Amino acid sequence: MKIKEIILGFIVVSIVMAFILPIPETLLDFLIMMNITMSLLILLNAIYSKEALEMSLFPTILLITTLFRLAINISSTRLMLLNQSAGEVIETFGELVAGNNIVIGGIIFTILVIINFMVITKGSERVAEVTARFTLDAMPGKQMAIDADLNSGIIGEEEAKNRRLKIQDEASFFGAMDGASKFVKGDAIAGIIITVINIIGGIIIGTSGIGGKPPISISDASNIYTLLAIGDGLVNQIPALLISTATGILVTKANSTEDISTQVALQLFRNPLVLYITGSVLALLGFTPFPTLIFVPAGIGIMYLGYLLAEKEKEDVLYNELNEEDEEVEDIRKPESVTSLLNVDPILLILGYGLIPLADSNQGGDLLDRLVMIRRQIALDLGAVVPIIRLRDNIRLNPNEYKILISGDEIAGGEIMFDHYMAMNTGYVEEEIDGIETVEPYLGLPALWISESQRERAEALGYTVVDPPAIITTHLTETIRNSLYELLTRQDTQMLIDTVKEDNQILVDELIPKLLSVGDVQKVLSNLLKEGISIRNLVSILETLADYAGMTKDTDMLTEYVRQGLKRSITSKYFDGSDNTVITLDPELEQEIMESVQQSEQGSYLAISPDRTQEIFDSLTEEVEKFNNVGTTPILLTSPIVRGYFKKLVEQILPDLVVLSYNEVEQSIAIKSIGMVSSK
Repeated sequence: MKIKEIILGFIVVSIVMAFILPIPETLLDFLIMMNITMSLLILLNAIYSKEALEMSLFPTILLITTLFRLAINISSTRLMLLNQSAGEVIETFGELVAGNNIVIGGIIFTILVIINFMVITKGSERVAEVTARFTLDAMPGKQMAIDADLNSGIIGEEEAKNRRLKIQDEASFFGAMDGASKFVKGDAIAGIIITVINIIGGIIIGTSGIGGKPPISISDASNIYTLLAIGDGLVNQIPALLISTATGILVTKANSTEDISTQVALQLFRNPLVLYITGSVLALLGFTPFPTLIFVPAGIGIMYLGYLLAEKEKEDVLYNELNEEDEEVEDIRKPESVTSLLNVDPILLILGYGLIPLADSNQGGDLLDRLVMIRRQIALDLGAVVPIIRLRDNIRLNPNEYKILISGDEIAGGEIMFDHYMAMNTGYVEEEIDGIETVEPYLGLPALWISESQRERAEALGYTVVDPPAIITTHLTETIRNSLYELLTRQDTQMLIDTVKEDNQILVDELIPKLLSVGDVQKVLSNLLKEGISIRNLVSILETLADYAGMTKDTDMLTEYVRQGLKRSITSKYFDGSDNTVITLDPELEQEIMESVQQSEQGSYLAISPDRTQEIFDSLTEEVEKFNNVGTTPILLTSPIVRGYFKKLVEQILPDLVVLSYNEVEQSIAIKSIGMVSSK
């Protein structure tokens, strides 16, 4: 345990013990001095902090200082009632502020309490409550703004992370301040009650002699105990007032890079006209019954300050103009930097200028928000972090055209009719509607462009109607899903591994780098993503790799082992437990494929003649066509050893065909084969 932690714990426990144990007068004087010192430190730190979060522990500090003042109150009460004395500091406060006059002392004490309780504390409490509510209400909007800036490339991942953390800290801070302001309010009320109790209790004890001292007259008791009680109240109310002021400053402070003195100077003395008018009014008041020697010089001084400020503004304007000219000349002389042109965005969406309103929130566009949802949805579905989706416009494109680039290469694109909707026939439409014929960009299905006035009728007739942003985001989502295995880098893989390592350090230390490198793990994850298998359950994946990496380093074989380890999720992805029909391979064909596997330094591959390959393709296409005719997704089931090789063989003609092995299907699932692929 650190020495600072021990000291803090000792201080808090000592404060609590002060409620019970008697404290000598000398120590009480020292504690009162420490109370005043702490309140001054808190106030000055609140004044000179640039933003409220610089004092994020203020609610905790407020609780400790309030407890400290109450402990001093109880200790001073014990001394007053027992000894008719409470130390030099309290007596000095009573004599100095009250002037040995209990009426004056009582009035000053009452005024301080009213200022603290009715003005500062009540106002701070209300501001803290409203600020906490507004901060919580604004969190979703701020989060979306950060995501939009991240997607548009204005900020990076690290800055986005810091901004999100700051938003969370602000919400926690102002929520805590809303509750902490109640400490200040309760402290002010407790100060009044304790003072009244001290006066009444002191008079009773002094006149009756209960404490062992000879009884005194009621007037002497009133004078002695009232002055002590007022001194004690002032000693505690002044620090309480300072901390209440600090609370008010923190909850009303606006975030700024400038300190508060600079902000005050800029906001109060930035306009020369305001200073001219203020100075003129003061000078004119000096020629009325108001004191001339005070108002006239003050008015002239403020007008002179306005003159100096106006001259400085002229100098600043001239300086800025000269600076801009120098910068323009310097920019012309600079050699062109081409380094920034070498960067390639992993995912880039380019829009024609006619589609820019879709991404402009000021024009009602929500495309940026949808891009954020794409990254979140794919992360949930596939367990991989999608790189930042950059968005740019290009005047070289047709106004309504868009293009999707992956790693700098154009992968997909399409054209959108702005202010129109795309209506697609689901196959159950009985009555057709008029529209502009087109083709859905991703699936290539026939569709119609319709106006907004036709939308409700089209939906009622059974058409699937989508708006332009949905068309683009759907196309982009599917393109990213199909390309995600290419986008997964070693850096991304390391980040995923680090996340797992937080709770599974032994697993990661055993696997990496002793058995596999990060690159090997990345290849396995890429193989899974290529066939649409989620890597979200990364712990199970790494557990399986740790089990089999000692037997083989072939990443293709390791991928097959991992798939078998994920059979529960694979089964739930492709089978619903009712009518599960599949295509199988002829056992003789499986045997032929196994015998055609060749080994090389780069790994294993399938060596089959082109004629035999074509025969397999023809048989497979015939079986798949049967499934397509009845609108069912074809699934091919084969033995574990053959699965990977057969998938690589057929992906050139049927890239979307689902190929599973028997070991990837739960035993409880009933499967019926309605077709068999054969090369005979």
